[in-house]
This record gives sequence, C-alpha cells and structure tokens, in this order.
Amino acid sequence: MSSRDRGVRQRVRGRWGFASVIVGARRGFWCLVVVVGLASGLVGAGYVEALKYLTQVLGPGGFARPTHLVLIVAVGATIGLLTRVLGSPGDVELLIDNIHVSGGPADVRDLRSLIPISLLGISVGSAIGPEAPLVQTTGSVGSWIALRRRLSVSESRILTVTGMAAGFTVLFGAPLGSAVFALEILHRRGLEYYEALLPAGIGSLAGYLIYGLLTGLGFKPVWHFPEPHTLHFGDLGVGLAAGCAAAIVAVAFIYAAQLFRWCFQALPSMLRPVVGGAALGGLAFATPYALTFGEGQIQVIATAKIVLATLLLAFIVKLIASSMIVSSGWRGGFIIPMFFLGAALGAAAHDVFGVDKVLAMVTLMAAINAGVTKTPFGSTLVVAEMSGLRLLPPVLLASIVALFLTSRVSMIHTQRDRMAEVEPGPGSTPDPNGAASETSGRAPPPDDDAPAPTA
Repeated sequence: MSSRDRGVRQRVRGRWGFASVIVGARRGFWCLVVVVGLASGLVGAGYVEALKYLTQVLGPGGFARPTHLVLIVAVGATIGLLTRVLGSPGDVELLIDNIHVSGGPADVRDLRSLIPISLLGISVGSAIGPEAPLVQTTGSVGSWIALRRRLSVSESRILTVTGMAAGFTVLFGAPLGSAVFALEILHRRGLEYYEALLPAGIGSLAGYLIYGLLTGLGFKPVWHFPEPHTLHFGDLGVGLAAGCAAAIVAVAFIYAAQLFRWCFQALPSMLRPVVGGAALGGLAFATPYALTFGEGQIQVIATAKIVLATLLLAFIVKLIASSMIVSSGWRGGFIIPMFFLGAALGAAAHDVFGVDKVLAMVTLMAAINAGVTKTPFGSTLVVAEMSGLRLLPPVLLASIVALFLTSRVSMIHTQRDRMAEVEPGPGSTPDPNGAASETSGRAPPPDDDAPAPTA
C-alpha cells in the first residue's frame, strides 16, 4: 500500500471513527441496547395495564370508606404472607447498590414477589406509586440480558440503566427526562456514568415507541395544566423560594420515613403491612387525598378551585401516608407522591402569596423530588415533559437549590460516587470505575426484618 493510500485511509478512519464505534465493532452491543429498550417497554406496558385493571377492581372509587378499610387491611395481610412465602421483593436501594458493585442484579428472583405485592398494594390505594417496582423490574430485564450475554460489569451497568430509563419512560411519558433521571438517581451529586447516557436515551425512545404502539397513546403530556403567565426574571425568585421550601419538605419526608421505619421494626415482619394498611385506611377518613399515589389528584389540584384548608390537609396527610406506608413493607415509589406534595403546596402558595399557581406548583414538584432523590436535572425535565410546560429556568433553579440544601440527608443510602471504594468479593479484581469485576459477588439481599425505602 502506497503512503498516499495509507494517508487517505487514516483520514477516513479519523473522520468516521465515532460512527465506526457505533455501527462497527460494537454494533452487537447497540443492538442489545435496543432490545433492552423494547423488552422493557413490553414488560412496562404489561405492568401498567395490569395495574389499571386491578385498580378498577380494588381501588377506593368502588367501595364505601369502611368497606375499603377492611379491604386495605386484607391486602396488607396478603402482602405479609406473600413476602414470607415468595421471599423479599427487594427494592430500588438494593438495585442501585448492585449497579455500582457488579452492574446489576444477579437474577430476577425478586420479581416473583415484587410484582404481585406492588400491584396489589398500589391498586388498592397505596400512597406510594408504581415507579420503583416498575423500574426495578425493567432494570432487572436489562441486567438479565447482560448476564445471558456474559457482558462486562461496565456493559451490564449500561444495559441495567437502559432498562430503568425505559421503565421510567413508560410511566412518565418523558423520554429525555427519564434517561437523565435513571442516571442521576444512582448518585447524590449528579450524573456520573456519562457513558450510559446515550444508551439510556435510546432505550427510553425504544420503550416509548413500543408502549405507544401497544396502547395507542400519542405524544400528549400526562397532565394538562393551564398556561402560566409569561415568564420574567422575577420568576427566578419564585424558583429560589420554592427550592428553599422544597428542601424543608424533603428533609421532613426523609426523617418521617426513618421514624416510621424505626417504629415498624418493633413489630413482626408479617404484621407490619397489616398495621400499615390499617393506618392508611384510617387516614382516608380525614381526607380522600391520603389514598393513591396522586397522579390523577395532581390534575384536579391544577384545574379545580380547592379551598386552602383542604390543600394543606391533603399535603400533610399525603406526607404522613407516603412516608408511613413506604416503611411498612408495602412496595412502591415516592416520586409521584413527591410531585403531589409540590402541587398541593404550590396551589396553597398561590392562595396565600398570590404567585402564579402553575409556576409555584411545577417548581415545588420538581424541587421536592430533587431534594429526596438527588435528581435535579431529571426531575426538572420529567415535570416539564409531563406537564407540557416551558418553565425550565425557575424549575431548574428550584431543583438545584433543593439539592444543595439537602445534601447531608438522603432517602436512598446506596447512592454514591462512581469512584467510591467497593470491597471486592473473593477472587475478584478491582474495577477502574470503582466497582468489583464481574467475578465478584452481588450485593446481599435486604433483611426482611428491616424494611427499606424505595425510590
């Protein structure tokens, strides 16, 4: 080969090097990314449709309050029994730990108890939602595919995050926000596994596509909020104030969950879901806003005229109900309940201070969730996409302020830096990303007698 031909080849390789990585040597891995996205979309669609059906059968709308209280207690007893018979359903906290240590869960055995327990609890009116069980399920799908292909820890981690992103997208209908959220939730101070961002985005779009084709849903946002006033620089002050208020709410929720967890530890493991269900049903007599995870209730708050006392009562009771039930052995997520707290508090702020209602709602929705889950960009994008509003500057400011003000407290204790030291298991070698190699053991399962929060 002449020197001229070699020069031409080097120039072509330099110009198309990035494309060759995608479609060349690693094209098999990118095909797996798409497969994980599509499979997670299928699994997510099945989960969501099953939840809709069970909600019609068991949900609070079809029963008188005393009858529904009995039903909630019965579901709590069933959850305790299923946990004892089928084993611990795990939680997102364990999933995140496994992602850091070995790329993802070692198997999908947790799902045999997680899926029925979460479906029963959420459909009967639990104050926590489907986001954590659904993401745990779709993340396990990505990890399972990686295990079957004997991929490295780094590649397994990427596929697990891809499955999580697709699961978030099925629920939120927000592909961009879901991809960022799935990466941010692994850490306390921002997105660090940047190499997984593009696969997460592709997985989100694949999951969104398959879910949309199966359900016939278009690109409509989940909520239809009224248009806010035209933004001006003064609204950044609203974002700053919302961030400070959200930090207080986030800390209150985290400490309330820890207090309830300490209280429930005094009870036998099978009795905790029963007592939690009875307490949840009792709170429903104070306000119906105690029940369900709040997605439909947010739309009511945004469009209906609700008196201030009702909003404040709904806020307080939902905070108590969600922090209590997440600590009692029921399985579900607290992301959408945090959105509800922000919506109720924002509507109340509109009545008290005269700020724009929608602006106050969405800034507090994103900021409270960012304070609890440490996901400022993901929370901002998800809320913006779900509400179909262009309020990014004040919403992002509120989320970042809440993140910094709550940096010393955390709901998800396994969130950590990617370079954190992880003690390798027997026969393993250190991974340059701060995790053990694929030969190391997975994180141990949680103790059934110590219920942990889920995201």
